[in-house]
Amino acid sequence: MGQRSRKRGRREPVVAATDMSRSERRNAAVRATLTPYRQGERPWAIKIGALIALFVGGGDLIDVLVGGSLRLGGAKTGVGGVILFSVLMLVCAVGMWQMRYWAVLGFQAILAIVILLFALLLVRASSVVGVVVALAIVGGGGYLFFKLVRVLSRIQMPKYPGR
Repeated sequence: MGQRSRKRGRREPVVAATDMSRSERRNAAVRATLTPYRQGERPWAIKIGALIALFVGGGDLIDVLVGGSLRLGGAKTGVGGVILFSVLMLVCAVGMWQMRYWAVLGFQAILAIVILLFALLLVRASSVVGVVVALAIVGGGGYLFFKLVRVLSRIQMPKYPGR
């Protein structure tokens, strides 16, 4: 048996500062093709996302204000949490319509959580309707999420002074 403490052939590769890996070159080429959106230009993914956020936020808020009782899995939800979520969705809708980076990113985070929850609900689905609804939300939400990634890459990050 040989000794484990002896390392053979341990040499640091010499890499020049200008050398880029193949994936870094590919990423740079893709970034070069991205152009920012023009003033007032809104892709369909932003329009759909803003409408979904508006309907969900507005619908929940109207339901709470009218006096409806929301139930989730047999348990009644708190009014404060529903109002907070509704305001958050309405802020996301307005921010997405104005093509704000933070709003699209926040909506994507909420969308990812919803997709994961409905994927988990597939395990508990007890009817064909439950499976179809869960698959539709997971599939449609996943497609919208995928399309919003490209949109997010073309929205310009805000420039902060001193950077």
